[in-house]
Amino acid sequence: MSDYQLYIGNKNYSTWSMRPWLVMKHFDLVFTEKKVRFDSFAADSVFKQTVIPLNPFGTVPILVDGEIKVTDSLMICEYLADKHPDVEMWPKEEKARVNAKNLVAKMHNGFPFVRQYLPMNIEAFMPEVGQIIMRDQPQVRHEVEFLDQILCGFLKQSNAYLFGQFTIADAFYAPLCMRLKNYAIPISARLSQYIDQLLQNSAVAEWVADALEEKDFVEMDEPYRIKA
Repeated sequence: MSDYQLYIGNKNYSTWSMRPWLVMKHFDLVFTEKKVRFDSFAADSVFKQTVIPLNPFGTVPILVDGEIKVTDSLMICEYLADKHPDVEMWPKEEKARVNAKNLVAKMHNGFPFVRQYLPMNIEAFMPEVGQIIMRDQPQVRHEVEFLDQILCGFLKQSNAYLFGQFTIADAFYAPLCMRLKNYAIPISARLSQYIDQLLQNSAVAEWVADALEEKDFVEMDEPYRIKA
C-alpha cells in the first residue's frame, strides 16, 4: 500500500487543495495530511520555504508517493485513478467518463471571474458581498449562469451527484459550490439541491468542519474585508 502524503493549504481558503483531498477521503485512500499555512507567498515566507523543496512551482496541493511528487490537483487525481483502477473515481461508462473529464478540464482552467471576485471562504457568510458582485460584475453573472445551465444538464440525469455516484468531477466542483453558497449567489433550485447533496457527503462535511475550526484570518485571502 502506498504511503501517500498530501500537502495542502488552509482548508478555509484553498480550493486547489480541497479537490484531491476530497477524492482521497471519499474513496478511502490512506494518506497523511500535511497542512502548510498560508502566511504569505513571498519568497522568504514559511509557506514557500516549505513547499518549494517539494514543488519548484511553489504551490499546493502536492502528492508525495515515495520518490514521486505530483504537483497539480488534476494530475494528482489522474495519478490516483491510474494507481487504483479498481476504484471508480471516474464514471465507468465511456460517454459519461468523457463528459466528466470535460467538466473537470473546464473547472481546472475556467471561470476566471468567479475565481477573482468570489474567492472561497468557508467560514464566512457574505450575501452582501455576493449581491454587490452580481450587480457590478456582468462577467461573474455570465459565468454563474453558464455554470448553472451546464451542471443542471447533467443533474437532470441524476438524483444525486453529477454522474450518479460521487466522482472526481464532484470533487472539482465542490469548492465552486461552496462559493455560491457562502456568497448567497442566486441559482436554480436544482443546483441548490445539488449543493445540499454535496454538503451531506462525509468527505465534504469533514473538510468544511475542519475549515470552520481553523479560525485563521489570512489578510491576503480576504481583500474584501480590509477597510481603508
